[in-house]
This record gives sequence, structure tokens and C-alpha cells, in this order.
Amino acid sequence: MKRLHYLQHVPFENIGSILPWAEAYGMQTCGTRLFNRERLPSVEDFNWLIVMGGPMSVGDELVYPWLRDEKRLIHQAIEQHKVVIGICLGAQLIADVLGARVRPNDHREIGWFPIHKAPAAERSCISTAIPDGLHVLHWHGDTFDLPEGAVHLWRSEACENQGFMIDGRIVGLQFHLEMTPDSLNQLIHNCVSEIDGSRYVQEPAVMLSDRQRFISANSVMDNLLDCFLVQDP
Repeated sequence: MKRLHYLQHVPFENIGSILPWAEAYGMQTCGTRLFNRERLPSVEDFNWLIVMGGPMSVGDELVYPWLRDEKRLIHQAIEQHKVVIGICLGAQLIADVLGARVRPNDHREIGWFPIHKAPAAERSCISTAIPDGLHVLHWHGDTFDLPEGAVHLWRSEACENQGFMIDGRIVGLQFHLEMTPDSLNQLIHNCVSEIDGSRYVQEPAVMLSDRQRFISANSVMDNLLDCFLVQDP
């Protein structure tokens, strides 16, 4: 049985639509809630590692000392050839672990905005999983440089590096495909101060107005995860 482990940084950013996908495939799913100082697993305890988002930055180790141990586990998972998927902060943590710079983006990006394939994306096994021009949910102020050896997958108008893949089993997504209306409501409630009216920041009513966008994004997340089942049979 495949074992999927997720790392959750705050109570209001869970794995969303990933959970029913994993359950449908009979995966054993468990997680570490780092905000509760729960103990991290051994790298031998899972096949897949999902690293979720959060409002902190990768360098906030003095405020969140568990970030050091989390980075160590991510590095071990990469070295042990696990499937490793990072979402938003999770993607930034993977980039940081692999020696790439994580820095403030030129724009805060919050809301539904389209992403487009980078030219190199066709070299990736998941190039067809996400349709070009798909509107996806963003909520970030930082961005990452591409790690060495990474294939650049997607970009948006506000942020050049929206995703990367390494070795067909490590992927970083700056955006959220797993988000549900309920989890977005929680994110809005807890991070409303970030909704500042700037160019690439939408109002809550706009973000929540079209439930079909969530359904489409969750379906695309399923397709993306299915690609890794092929890579990791």
C-alpha cells in the first residue's frame, strides 16, 4: 500500500481535494500538523510527501524553529527518491532545500488568474495535466528561483515562476489546485489583511463567486496526481 504523508503549517490550509483522491486509490494518508509541534515521520514511513502552504516564509526559522527539521525531511525525501509535491510555501521550501533563492515577488498575487505553459514544459511528463490558460487560485507574496536541473512549467502575468519539475517525481506549484470553497473561506478569514486592493489581488466575493472554478481546479489536481501514479507504480 502506498503511504502519503502531508506537512501542514497552519490549521486553515489543509490538503483539500487531495484527501478524497488518495482515499479513492486506497492510499494510507496521514499528516504532521507542524503548528501543533507534532513529531515528523521517518523518511521510511511514506512513499509520497505533500508539503502544504502557509503565511510564513522559508527563512522564518527563528519564529518557527520546526522549519529546520521540516527542511531536513524534505531533503531526505528527495534523496530517497520519493514523490515530493510542494504547494505554495511547500514549493518555496523545496526550492530553498535545493539551493534556489526564495524572495519577495514583484506583486502580491491573490485570486483566480490564468497560468500559461513555459516553453520547456513540453519536456515534462505532466505537461498535459494542466491546460494552458487555466484560471487557478493564487495566494502568495513570495516567489522562488528555479532550482538547478528544474524544468520550468508555468508562468503568470504577475509571477514568472509558477511551477517546476525535477526528475519526474519532484514538483513545486506556486498556486493552489487543491483548494475548496470551505478552505478558501478559512484562508480569507485568517489572512484578510493581505487583501490590499493591489493590481493582482481580488476581493473575497470575487474569489468565491464561481464554484465551478474549484471543481475544475480539483479535477486538474486529480489529473496531475494521476501522472505521479504512472511515475511511481
